[in-house]
Amino acid sequence: MTMLFGEAVASLPVAIPDRLDAFLSVTEFDRPTLVIDTEIVADRYIALKRGLGTADIHYAVKANPTREVIARLINLGSHFDAASRGEIELCLSLGARPETISFGNTVKRGSDIAFAHRAGITLFAADAEAELEKIAVNAPGAQVYIRLIVETSQADWPLTRKFGCDRDMALELLDRARALGLDPVGFSFHVGSQTRKSAMWADTLDEMARIWHAARDAGHALSLLNIGGGFPAFYGEAVEAPTDYAAGVIRQVHARFGDVARIMAEPGRGLVAEAGVIVCEVMLVSSKSARDAHRWVYLDIGRFSGLAETEGEAIRYQFETPHDGSPAGPCVLAGPSCDSADVLYEKRPVSLPLTLAVGDRVLIRNTGAYTSSYSSVGFNGFPPLDVVAI
Repeated sequence: MTMLFGEAVASLPVAIPDRLDAFLSVTEFDRPTLVIDTEIVADRYIALKRGLGTADIHYAVKANPTREVIARLINLGSHFDAASRGEIELCLSLGARPETISFGNTVKRGSDIAFAHRAGITLFAADAEAELEKIAVNAPGAQVYIRLIVETSQADWPLTRKFGCDRDMALELLDRARALGLDPVGFSFHVGSQTRKSAMWADTLDEMARIWHAARDAGHALSLLNIGGGFPAFYGEAVEAPTDYAAGVIRQVHARFGDVARIMAEPGRGLVAEAGVIVCEVMLVSSKSARDAHRWVYLDIGRFSGLAETEGEAIRYQFETPHDGSPAGPCVLAGPSCDSADVLYEKRPVSLPLTLAVGDRVLIRNTGAYTSSYSSVGFNGFPPLDVVAI
């Protein structure tokens, strides 16, 4: 059980299949490396699909764009949510059919919309009139869905304000899309990243359902509901099993929205996070004064080389060291760069063994999501996170 400044926060063990641990035990790494097990990704996809039923899984490519992960998901029949031309090109290059890809970013370059349209992609997101106008010019006749802003969220990391529009604007945009010759097929939303229990979706779904039914009452024959992401991973607090979680969400969707012709879900973290382990090394253990109540532990990976989600300390990664089980104490955890913002956990220090020393290998569990894709290109001269897929 991980201890955070004397506070036990892990209510479930981190289960890592023997295949991944076996690989780690016989492999040396000379730089921070993410090891991603595609078997775990496949198992999680199957489990989520079982709970989601007829809903289409559109994997959020931004969570982890490793080619082996995308290829495995294509073979399983996954669809994809792409945020850029680069992600579209990646999926197409590995054999994904264009009709299985949605261009889900609401902020797109006109030339990229035109590229996607030429490639056969027909489904685009928007949350503003100007975006609809770009789509109409560059992808005439395309299907569009309007992203709604979420005001009520119980997620660990709510995704408010930047994306989406409110009820009144959403209804106006449906009308505007039709006037532009587009096909407005539905709505999308995102409940918030790391929504740990399916019951936590209730308030958001209530809010979204009111807008859905208002649009139907206004004469819009909506056929598509994109429920976005939010599917959780284990970071120290209990989460439901993936099939049970997905089934719980879908039951609530059906209860509020009725018979929807097409439901999309966009899991990213929930598909790949628990399939990954970062292998890193302790670079320094120090104190700032003899009076310090805690040590500073510096790793050879930090915010700018893969651990950006420690921002706000909302995502609590799980650490494993060679000395686990021995006496431990609180540590401030930091990265290696010469940037004062490169501190991972300080408000809630991490409890690590007192014998932890320079050169010790540290495993950071459940790091398959938003690590390699956030890793910068050589900030301060430190190499970006390496990735090995097994």
